[in-house]
Amino acid sequence: MQHHEQAAKTGASRKTNGDAVKTIPTLVANLRASFESGRTRPLEWRLRQLDAVERMTKENEGEILAALREDVGKPEQEGFMADVHYTLSELAIVRKNLRRWMKPERVPTPMFALPGKSRIVREPLGVVLIVGPWNYPFQLVVYPLVGAIAAGNCAVVKPSEVAPATSALVARLVREYLDGDCIRVVEGGVPETSALLAERFDHIFYTGNGAVGRIVMEAAAKHLTPVTLELGGKSPCIVDRSADLDVAVKRIAWGKFYNAGQTCVAPDYVLAHESVHDEIVERLKRTIRDFYGEDPKKSPDFARIVNERHHRRLMKLIGSGKAAVGGQADESTRYIAPTVLVDVPHDSPVMGEEIFGPILPVLRVKGVGEAISFVNARPKPLALYVFAGDRDVQRQVIDRTSSGGATVNHAWLHLAVPGLPFGGVGESGMGAYHGRSTFETFTHRKSVLTKPTSVDPALMYPPYTETKSKWIRRLL
Repeated sequence: MQHHEQAAKTGASRKTNGDAVKTIPTLVANLRASFESGRTRPLEWRLRQLDAVERMTKENEGEILAALREDVGKPEQEGFMADVHYTLSELAIVRKNLRRWMKPERVPTPMFALPGKSRIVREPLGVVLIVGPWNYPFQLVVYPLVGAIAAGNCAVVKPSEVAPATSALVARLVREYLDGDCIRVVEGGVPETSALLAERFDHIFYTGNGAVGRIVMEAAAKHLTPVTLELGGKSPCIVDRSADLDVAVKRIAWGKFYNAGQTCVAPDYVLAHESVHDEIVERLKRTIRDFYGEDPKKSPDFARIVNERHHRRLMKLIGSGKAAVGGQADESTRYIAPTVLVDVPHDSPVMGEEIFGPILPVLRVKGVGEAISFVNARPKPLALYVFAGDRDVQRQVIDRTSSGGATVNHAWLHLAVPGLPFGGVGESGMGAYHGRSTFETFTHRKSVLTKPTSVDPALMYPPYTETKSKWIRRLL
């Protein structure tokens, strides 16, 4: 979810369609007119659109996987699991529970407000903007769109121009399957995104990096528009000497090298207890060979770097330490081998930014206390992982660190649990989604008190007598 490249500094946007930029104000105005008509509010409309998203995803699975392969070199199984199945799973949960989520929620009414009934009414926010990244370019725009639809909103979807095949496919499929008066896709690069951000939306949902997150937040502030920022950061992986290394190393390698490390919650670096550091490195070497063979470049199960610019960026980071595993690369095919770095200085470039690629620094620590201090001295990460058999170590890490989410003895599976809100904290983001949290993100919880007129005590009205004051004190 990092490195969205919607900022001008990337220089990676495609040629701008000037006509498209000019039509954006009209497009947003038309969506607002559709919303104001009440079209999106009924449960029936929402369910029809959700059914359409499901059909869109299932009927075009082959095209989706092909686009992911073209854009990111994504293996078919990874594309199916992370982009297709994950989206369908969210749809199933939302459709099953939507009627219940939409019902008004009764809350107790205090004595002083009786007689009366208090309830929370969930209403759609209005017209929302969803800006997606390139690393999971289908899932990370369609998944939040499911929540926006479920909550009864109109939506503009802006896919990443860095994944052009998927962007074009999403634009075509949304146009073919969904209600075009209420849901629209805008393709393009920096000019189109800038034009969208100049408009007034009722919520902006952005997935990407912190630099662009700040641009989004600044633009939103002009209209006091609330934002959800799904960013990233350096997600640490703490491995205690009590960990089951057989399992731990496989799970770390899977979490790190999935999608060639281009995952916002991938383990960014390992803090290994000094007594198991060398063994972890050796096991990583064997595990990478088991996963991808002697030459990962020939493996159909290992993805590629999204473009040459990111390839060059990553190659500079490899020089931050000694490559105990990997280090080979081929810019012409956007390939970088699964790489494990050792002897990495704490102030080296690879430790100064989110890696977002198949490079894993393994650092030594003397114990859990040093690991916790290391994590806490840096910006709060999107995710944190601790591998330990010792439950006291697990508890210390969870209790004494702050992160968007955490998984104990695995890598990033917490985000696959629908009941767990997924989001960042501090520089790794704000707001959360997944499951009911996605619906709530795009919903306003309106407080409503209904009072009858048949009973109208004079206690609250002037003149304020001593008798009235005594009764009010009793009731409050």
